[in-house]
Amino acid sequence: MALLEVKGARKSYGKLIALDMVDLAVESQQFHGLIGPNGSGKSTLLKCIAGAEYPEEGTLSFLDKDISTTPPAIRARRGMSLKFQITSVFNLLSVYDNILLSIQAAHSLWQLAGSRSRQILHPQVMDILSEFRIESRADDLAGELSHGEQQWLEIAMALAPGPRLLLLDEPTAGMSPEERRVTGELLRPIKARCSILIVEHDLDFIKDLSDVITVLDQGRVLDNGTPEQIEASERVREVYVTRV
Repeated sequence: MALLEVKGARKSYGKLIALDMVDLAVESQQFHGLIGPNGSGKSTLLKCIAGAEYPEEGTLSFLDKDISTTPPAIRARRGMSLKFQITSVFNLLSVYDNILLSIQAAHSLWQLAGSRSRQILHPQVMDILSEFRIESRADDLAGELSHGEQQWLEIAMALAPGPRLLLLDEPTAGMSPEERRVTGELLRPIKARCSILIVEHDLDFIKDLSDVITVLDQGRVLDNGTPEQIEASERVREVYVTRV
C-alpha cells in the first residue's frame, strides 16, 4: 500500500488545464522526485496534495484514507508536512523558538497547559538544530540567518512535528552549489523516518537523492521511473532540451 496515492487528478484555471489525469504514488520511506518544465503542473500538484487546492476530478489518498477534500490542518495532523519554495520562518523569533513552536504545534492545548513544554522539549529542539547544523545559531534571530540557513531551518521546522510525508517545493532555490550539496547531506538521513515528495529544477540534485522520479509536462505525467530510467528517457530528454 502506497503512503500517498493520486489517481486521475485534474485541475484547471479557466481554460488552462494545470493537471490532466495525473497519477502518482509515494511509498513509505521513499524519496520521490517531481520534475518538469515551468508550467508543467508541479506546484499545482503539490498544492492539491497539501490541501491548498482541491482537484476537480480524481482522488487523493493518504495512509489509505481519502483526503481529496480534506482541509490542510487535518492533513497535517494525520502526518503530512509542507515546505513551500518561499521561506516563511518567524524572522523576529530566535532560531530555537522557531523549532520549539513547530513541535508545540503538534500538541493539544491541554498538553501545553499541563506541562512545562519548553523545558521538556529542550533536548528535542537541540537535537533537531544539531541535525541541521544550526545549533550554534540557536539564540540568533531567524531573520539574521543566511538564505541557505533559513531554508534548512524551515525544513527542520517542517520535520519537527514528526510527519510521515514531507512535501518540499524547490528547497535549494537560490542556494550556492555548496549549500545545495549540504542540503542533500541533510536530507538523506531523513528517509529512515519520513518519505519525501520533492519538486526541484536541479536535475543533478534530485537524481542523486531520489528513489523514483515522476516527470510532468503540460499537466500530464510524461514518464515515471528510477533516476537511471528517467535520465535515459528520450521523451524526457526532448522536453528538457526543447522547453526548459
